[in-house]
Amino acid sequence: MSVTNRDRFSTTTRIKLLGEQTAARVYRSQTKRQARRSRLTGRAALLALVLCTLIVALAYPMRQYVSQRAEIADLEREKQQAGERVEQLRDLKARWQDDAYAEQQIRQRLHYVMPGETGYVVIDPDAAKQSRADLGAADRPWYANVWDGVDKSDASDR
Repeated sequence: MSVTNRDRFSTTTRIKLLGEQTAARVYRSQTKRQARRSRLTGRAALLALVLCTLIVALAYPMRQYVSQRAEIADLEREKQQAGERVEQLRDLKARWQDDAYAEQQIRQRLHYVMPGETGYVVIDPDAAKQSRADLGAADRPWYANVWDGVDKSDASDR
């Protein structure tokens, strides 16, 4: 036993113990570095590349799908509006089939009166002044009237 106690305190034994402890620390630090390094492996990089490729490959068809769905929605809305317009026209046609409605419209639009009635037309004073101004155009040569029409249409575009 005295030999083992002596070995325990000998310099050689202490150096061996320190070397083993240092080697253990170095091994632990290397395994930590390897654990950090090993997070991005070749498999993970390949998986990321495949996922990016799939995303790029599916982006255009998805955009087409979304735009076509929007176009379908627009067409369905137009179809609904056209259906509503058809219903309005059917109602108008049914009204025109009624003789009372037709007579009312004829009286209003064509200024017809029934026998024995007296018809009156109220003229707007502003419209009368404008028609007198148009009569002045009859006194001028035709090319002046054409040129004035071109000027008026050009002014209305602005």
